[in-house]
Parts: sequence; C-alpha cells; structure tokens
Amino acid sequence: MRTGGIRLLAWITMLSTVVACSQERPVAQATGTPITPPAQEHAPTPSPAPQESSKDTEPRGSDYRGLDPSWFEARLTLADGRQVAMHYRRGEGLYEQHRGPRAGRWTKPHLIYGTKTDACQGITLQASGGTVTAIADFGVYCSDGEPPTESIAAVAVGDLRSWDHHLTKDFDGWRRARITDRGRKATFLGGRSTLIWTLTGGFSDPVHRYPG
Repeated sequence: MRTGGIRLLAWITMLSTVVACSQERPVAQATGTPITPPAQEHAPTPSPAPQESSKDTEPRGSDYRGLDPSWFEARLTLADGRQVAMHYRRGEGLYEQHRGPRAGRWTKPHLIYGTKTDACQGITLQASGGTVTAIADFGVYCSDGEPPTESIAAVAVGDLRSWDHHLTKDFDGWRRARITDRGRKATFLGGRSTLIWTLTGGFSDPVHRYPG
C-alpha cells in the first residue's frame, strides 16, 4: 500500500506539471495589414456668385443715333455718390433712371415727359443740395438742328422717384439752371426768360422779358 501510494502521488504531481505548462504557453496573435480609415471628403467649393449683366449696370441708351449718340443722353453723379441718367425714346419722350451711391442696379426707365415729337440734341443735368434739375427739348426735325417747340424743365429732390416738370411751348429752350437756398429753389434761365421752381410751391409761370 505504501509503495502504491507513493506512485499515485508522483503521477498526480507529474499531471499537474503538464497542465501548468500548457496554461503558460502563449496564445498566438492574429496578424495582418492594418486597415487605414478612409480619407474624409472635403466640402465642395461654392460656385462664384453670378455677375450682373451690362443691362443691370448701365443706364438705357437713347434710340436717336445721329453723328454722336451721346448728344441724346446725359448722366450725372451727385455729391453723395448717387447717379442719375436721362435718355430720349423716339415717339415716347424723356426717360429718367437713377441708382444709389454704392453703384447698385439702375432703376427701370421712368417717363418724365411723354411726346411723339422728335427730340432735340442735348439733355442738361445739374445738381446741388440734393436737388437735381433737367433741361430737354423737342421739336419737328429738332434732332437735325431745327429749333424746339416743346421745352421741358424738370426737378427732383430726395430719392429721385418723383419728378416735377414744366412745359414751355414755342420757346427757344432753357440754357441752364441755378439751384439756390440749399436746394429749395431752382431758377431756369434762357435768353431774357426765367422760370422759377420752389420746394413749397413747385413751378411758377415763366417770365419773358422782351427788348424794349
């Protein structure tokens, strides 16, 4: 019995040693090429804003050509940077457009005076104290140099959306305007004739002084 017990004890000891060795054996690790994460997509580059067309950035031209189209158009920049332009349309009359000081889009053509009579060469624009004056003439064959039969004096203040105009018939035309009283008065001059406009009263009747 003693010898058998010793053998059994030795066998158990050897079995324990084998189990322990098997537990200490390192476990093989999986190998392979590391996976690279996909590159992040970049946000699309925004397209540039569309550019304004020339129709939006330039005032409309007159349809009277002649030797020089500029004879039938006028453009003026005010002290505050605003701009105003006028042109003739054949068989329609005198039109006005304007835009703000930051050179935005021009307003749609606005009819100041309507007539089917031919336009005369030249439009005179003046400004002072926020008041703008305009002089334009019409007459049969006037585009070729004949004298006017319809003489227009026009005035606008503020946002230039509203224009006050005066018609003088069978008159040789106003030559210039003198703006005074900080823009509250405009005097149109032509030969010995005068026409006065005031902010409070509008246009008065023209005064013609003939040689004595």
